[in-house]
Amino acid sequence: MSQASTDPSLDCTKLIPLPIVRLNRATILLGVILAYVVNAPLITTAVFVIVALAAGFGRRASLIYLVGSFVFRPAPDPTHDEDPRLMRFNNTLATIILGAAQIAFAAHTPVLGWVLAGLAALAAAVALAGFCFGCFLFYQFKLNRSRIFG
Repeated sequence: MSQASTDPSLDCTKLIPLPIVRLNRATILLGVILAYVVNAPLITTAVFVIVALAAGFGRRASLIYLVGSFVFRPAPDPTHDEDPRLMRFNNTLATIILGAAQIAFAAHTPVLGWVLAGLAALAAAVALAGFCFGCFLFYQFKLNRSRIFG
């Protein structure tokens, strides 16, 4: 039996409503902006932890998904949903970038930390505006998988 059929977080038949996807992007964007404005890198650490849990364990550990499911009840229009694999991929990218920012802050290189955190915020802002760079990378990877792995 495959893992996809036993792990509910990998159930691709249960799509993620678009308002929750937007909430995820807005959380990253607003979290980084707030952290920068008040010069508190610890806020980016909180955003990193929230996104890392979602990337690592899927919707069952996503604070944003839990809040969004409660706030956006009843379920929005199912024609505007997103594949959970895509959401997890995007959260993984954000986790990597925000994780690198945390390493930079810990290494006492705040300029690099803010640049990296800013990249995550920029990607979230552009995605909110209509172009998801992580989605583009995901589909390019899927299209070119055979060239990469043979």
